Formats: sequence, structure tokens, C-alpha cells
Amino acid sequence: MSSGQPRRRRWGRIVASLTGLVLVTFLLTPTGCYLSRAGWEEAKILAGRRRIVRMVEDTTTDPNTRARLRLVLAARGFAADSIKLRTGDSFTTYSHLDRDTLVLVVSGAYRDRLEAYTWWFPIVGRVPYKGFFDFGAAKDLARDLERRGFDSYVRPSAAFSTLGWFNDPLLSTTLRLDSVDLANTVIHEVTHNTFYKAGQAVFNESFANFVGARGAAWFFRTRGDSALAAFADADWEDDKRMGAFWASLYRSLDSAYKAHPGDSALATRLAARDTVYARGRAHLVNDVAPKLRTIAPERMARVRIDNNAALLARRIYLTDLELFDRVWARENYDLRKTIDRIIVLAKDADDPYTAVKKWLGET
Repeated sequence: MSSGQPRRRRWGRIVASLTGLVLVTFLLTPTGCYLSRAGWEEAKILAGRRRIVRMVEDTTTDPNTRARLRLVLAARGFAADSIKLRTGDSFTTYSHLDRDTLVLVVSGAYRDRLEAYTWWFPIVGRVPYKGFFDFGAAKDLARDLERRGFDSYVRPSAAFSTLGWFNDPLLSTTLRLDSVDLANTVIHEVTHNTFYKAGQAVFNESFANFVGARGAAWFFRTRGDSALAAFADADWEDDKRMGAFWASLYRSLDSAYKAHPGDSALATRLAARDTVYARGRAHLVNDVAPKLRTIAPERMARVRIDNNAALLARRIYLTDLELFDRVWARENYDLRKTIDRIIVLAKDADDPYTAVKKWLGET
């Protein structure tokens, strides 16, 4: 036996020991504990998976459930074959949850400026939200942010994507959505499998929102369902109207903050923000809500408009949506070419939105 083999084994044991030490140390950090809990919950979801095809073939499955599962498989197949998204094995299985809400998502923001509180995670980089399977932990974080002088906002979510790291199952919380939202969600989530730019949560979610909406409308048209296709289009137009409203509110608030700079003007800035939010609430209820086609006006009356965390959380999914439509028009309304174009532009750009605007000649 050569002397090199014991040496290699010894170095191998040292590297393994150091790797284990680093892993244990990381798992003891707050981020490590959070990811460990998320990994455990994801493992439970994956362990309870059932093949959707078999559920559809099983005559004992509730007829309505079978019909909705068929819709999911059809939307997934359309995303892969027609839109050319990377579906992998996502949405080929189903997991039942014993609750109505999958996760609670917490957002935070500074009270006197339009800056989100962010968290860093491996692979995805910094993100302006944090999802919790433990609802008590979510509420504790929101209270902690408030105690530390930040705004907080907590919202439920029925679905999420692991960005292709796992074969995401369809969840019972998602299956409760109406047909248009169900198809939209499937296409939205596999868009994340196809492209996700680290540290650009607003761009990622708004882009996936565009693909989900335009993809769902296209999907229903190919099935000859003009009514659902029209509803999907109307839903997207409402998203753009709401995106424009939040953008206008954002600009008004930004101007109010800039009009009162300096630490000594903190109280004035907060008073100005309250005025902007009050006007924004009235504008939403009286002017915007009556123009929406797929959202009931009374629902708009319940929308929270009182803090920066809520505002920034809304804009994560609704920022510059018209921009994606302008690329779509430039690409002759070919969704596949539009997606490819946007991914190429965004891939190596520091600011994906600026890269897209530059290609459109808007900068």
C-alpha cells in the first residue's frame, strides 16, 4: 500500500469533519433553524404525494376533484409543450394538507422611507418576504418587526415554488382555486423553474405573473373555452390597473418623504405618509374599484392601505406589468418568443427592468 493512500484518507476525514462542523454551525443559526423547519415541512409534503394520473383514473375519486386534476395536468402539459417552460415533474403529484392555508408570508419595511426589510437565503439571495409553515412564528416575527420600529404585513399563500429543486406537488390549498386561477398558478410556478434571478424577487414574481396570466388565456383559447379565456384576459387587465394604482401611490409617497428630509423631520414625514395613504384609500374605493371587471368593489374596500410593508408586498407581483406586454407586442404576441427575449435580457443584467426598457428603446 502506498503512503499516499493513508494521507488521502486522513485528509478526507479532516475535510468531512470540517464540513460537518460548518453544517452544524449553520443549522444552529436563525437562518439555519428556519431552513431546517422549512425542509422538514417540505419533506412531509413530499412524503404524502399521490400520482395525479392515478387519482384521475380512480373512479372513487370525487368527480369534481377528478375534473380539476385533469385541468392541472392539461395546464402543466400546455406549459411544457406550447409555452416551452421547464416543468420537470412539478404538478404531476398531489398532496393533501389538513389546513386551508399553506404558509403565512411576512413582509417588513421602514416606516419613513420606501425600503423593504430583506432576508438573505442561499441560492435565491435577498428577498423581501419570509414564508412560515408555523403561523405562530410568522405572527411573532411581525410583532418583532413592529417593536423594532418597522412596518409589517402578513398574508396567506396557497402555493409556492422550490424553483425546480424538488418536483413540486399540487397542494389541496391550490386545488380550491377557480379554474382560471388554477391554470394561472400552475403556469406561474413553473415559470420560476424556468428562470429565477437571485436577489430580484420583484422582477421574478411580476414576470411570472405575466406568463401565468397570458399563458392561462392562451391555454383556454386552445381548448375552445372563450369564456374562461376572456375572464383570464380581464383578470390580467385588472392586475395591470391595480399595478398602476400601487405605482401611483408609491410615487406620491416617495415625493412626500423627499419633501421632508432629515432626521428632525421624521414626525412630519410620518404625518405626510398618513395623508397620502388616506387619499390613496379613497381613490381606490371611489375611482379604481368601479373599473375592475373581476374583483368585487367591496373587496377593494377591505384592502389594507396604511403601511409601507403592505404597499411593497403588493408591488412584488404587480410592478411594471405593462412593460412585459410591450415586449409581447414587439414579439408579435408570441408568448414563447417573449419569454425567451425577456430571459436573455434579464439573465446577465444588474437591473432586469432597465435591460428590458433599453431593448424597447425606453431609456
